[in-house]
Amino acid sequence: QVQLVESGGGSVQAGGSLRLSCAASGFTYACMGWFRQAPGKEREGVAVRYAGSTYYADSVKGRFTISQDNAKNTLYLQMNSLKAEDSAMYYCAATPYRLCGVNSIQAPEVFRYWGQGTQVTVSS
Repeated sequence: QVQLVESGGGSVQAGGSLRLSCAASGFTYACMGWFRQAPGKEREGVAVRYAGSTYYADSVKGRFTISQDNAKNTLYLQMNSLKAEDSAMYYCAATPYRLCGVNSIQAPEVFRYWGQGTQVTVSS
C-alpha cells in the first residue's frame, strides 16, 4: 500500500524558509514531486524529480530545492525567500516511473498517489 505523509508546513514571514518532508512507503523507483494549491486556484506543479533531473516551476526557481534521501525514502522541498504568493496547501505526489516525463510538472493528472497535504502560509 502506497503512503505519502507530508510534514513541515507552517506559518512564516516573507523572506523566511521552510523545509517540507514527505515520507514515502509502499513503492520504490517512482517519479516524485511537489504540487501546491491555493484557494480558488488550480493545483500547480512546484518541483519534480525524474530520471536524475529536477524540474521547477518558473515562480520558484532559485528559491526552492527538491531533494530525496533514498535511504530514508523521503522527499524534501527546501523553500527559501518565501513570498506571500507561495501560500498554499503543498502536496507530495508519486507515480510509476513509466508514467512520468519531462513535462510531468505541468501534468498533476499523471501522478497516481498523493499525500494529505501540508499548509504553508507566508505573511507579508
